[in-house]
Amino acid sequence: MNVKSFKSKIKFSVLFVVALLINGCYPPNSNSKNALYELDDIKVYEVATDEEVRMEHNTEGYDRIYENAFKDALQNPLSTFSIDVDNASYSNVRRFLSNNQMPPKDAVRIEEMINYFDYDYPQPTDKHPFAFINEVSSCPWNTNNKLVHIGIQGKTLDYNDLKSSNFVFLIDASGSMSSHDKLPLLKKGLKLLLDELNENDRVAIVAYAGSAGLVLPSTKASDKEKIVDALDRIESGGSTAGGQGIQLAYSIAKENLIANGNNRVILATDGDFNVGVSSSSELVRLIEEKRKEDIYLTICGFGMGNYKDGRMEQISNAGNGNYFYIDNIKEAKKVFSTDMRANMFTIAKDVKIQIEFNPNQVKAYRLIGYENRLMNNEDFNDDKKDAGELGAGHTVTALYEVIPYGSNDNIRKHDALKYQNTEIANASNNDEILTIKFRYKRPKEDESILITKTIIDRGVELDLTSNNFRFSSAVAGLGLLLRDSEYKSNVSFAMIEELALSAKGNDTNGYRQEFINMIETSALLSK
Repeated sequence: MNVKSFKSKIKFSVLFVVALLINGCYPPNSNSKNALYELDDIKVYEVATDEEVRMEHNTEGYDRIYENAFKDALQNPLSTFSIDVDNASYSNVRRFLSNNQMPPKDAVRIEEMINYFDYDYPQPTDKHPFAFINEVSSCPWNTNNKLVHIGIQGKTLDYNDLKSSNFVFLIDASGSMSSHDKLPLLKKGLKLLLDELNENDRVAIVAYAGSAGLVLPSTKASDKEKIVDALDRIESGGSTAGGQGIQLAYSIAKENLIANGNNRVILATDGDFNVGVSSSSELVRLIEEKRKEDIYLTICGFGMGNYKDGRMEQISNAGNGNYFYIDNIKEAKKVFSTDMRANMFTIAKDVKIQIEFNPNQVKAYRLIGYENRLMNNEDFNDDKKDAGELGAGHTVTALYEVIPYGSNDNIRKHDALKYQNTEIANASNNDEILTIKFRYKRPKEDESILITKTIIDRGVELDLTSNNFRFSSAVAGLGLLLRDSEYKSNVSFAMIEELALSAKGNDTNGYRQEFINMIETSALLSK
């Protein structure tokens, strides 16, 4: 063999030599243009270490979060946002910690961490489909401030009298879904969902890779063997035509629409769309059009390395939907079995919250989390503006950190107005710290219903607050630490672990103990 001389500079790193036969052989996942040096019939390749491979191929995407700042209660008395029942951020954060990594800051959405857990709120007793609770006490990480806890409890449905469901499973079967924590796991999860359906429910399956296709026409859920067989036939391969798959899934759902029933597309993907309609803005516009068809959307994210969290959150927010991240079979059981009714049956849509703070009691306030759910104040009364959906038995929790009136803290303000003066009304001379308003629509109606409540600070000490208050505070505290928030003040891992332990309560499924373990892991990794 006539061997040419090597180039003068040889990179000494992890190398291997592949001898090419006459027909040519290449290392797996490589091609000739990646060769470092060529001989007559030998190519020399550089082999990346595991860390280099991870760095090269990790294309996970998270939208930037700009944390809510403190607002002056006199100049900005209103705070308006949509409820958020998504909890994808929590299980994604857990995935990072389980792999002994701190999560990226923008992977941490505090409201989704808080709302991963159910709280012991009372069931509604009036005509509305949800009940409202509130608590006020000292802020654990800044005792000079107050923490306001607002909770909503969705009405639990009678499981023996559920409306029939029309589900379309929209499955990403592209090449990026081949790993064990993606397509194989989602198949197991959807089989758990099948166990929860009754004979009047229907299931169709659409799969997409380079193009989208109907794998199973709408079929009675009682024909479980046929549905499972169709699921098992799906294999991964090719590029990702997500937009085309969404179009087809909604079309199938519409063809089989159950009037006054539960019509929903369940999209299972890693979000790495790359064929056809694939940009986040295009997909959001597509979903915004589809939500007019009385079909709800559930997004289930899978996998790591190329996971597109930001894209899926945007699509979910646009589509009358909810969004979960499934990192293991236990989470699949929680989403598709344990919490199936709450996740798949909507009892109230376009649920908005608007709070007016009393400047005689509150100097400034800060909404913890919900940065991606903020709304313009005028949107609250506009029934055309979309907002979040509440599922059967769901709980939703929001926390405000409040700086009391008379505090010496400096709060950002705009200049005094030239053409008008801000005056405090006589109605503010009371012990109310805020008035809270809710708007919601019944699932089949387009006109919203208004509920108004007031909240008073009764001076309850932190140790005497409910488990709900202390546990949600602990979850928020971990979020502040993981985000390295500029508003974390005196929060510490020891503090939030003590709070969580004191509020563990009846932890039937072990979720709260798992959270306590996550605090311990975070504390060790932070060192």
